[in-house]
Amino acid sequence: MKPWLTYAFTAMLFAGVTTVIAKHGLNGITGEMGVVLRSLYVALFVGTFAVFFVPMGEWQTVQRENLFWLAISSFTTAVSWIYFYKALKEGDIATVTLIDKGSTVVAIVLAWLIFKEAITLRIALGAGLIIAGLLVISRR
Repeated sequence: MKPWLTYAFTAMLFAGVTTVIAKHGLNGITGEMGVVLRSLYVALFVGTFAVFFVPMGEWQTVQRENLFWLAISSFTTAVSWIYFYKALKEGDIATVTLIDKGSTVVAIVLAWLIFKEAITLRIALGAGLIIAGLLVISRR
């Protein structure tokens, strides 16, 4: 298996576990407080990761364009997390996470529009199945 596939499946596994743990952690607090606490912990863990695993020379390769686009990405991540936690607080995990994973379809379309990534039959079929799953699970 290619390393990036291993990384992607590891991310998938941890994202799934994260959601279940987060739902439990929201007991007795608001979704807003949950996302604030989670974000502080994430900053702590990522900062620690940076100290141990990002070589000093790597910091010198960062350009303004990197800072600009990653700042925008951080903003969209924050908005996503805020609304995800608000939904998770009140909704069930299966429905909330599947709707959230509809972001895959948004990413596919944006990758096609911005980066000219190909939408193959395989990708279109997978995206269609995600949309179908979204419709099935989100209806009561």
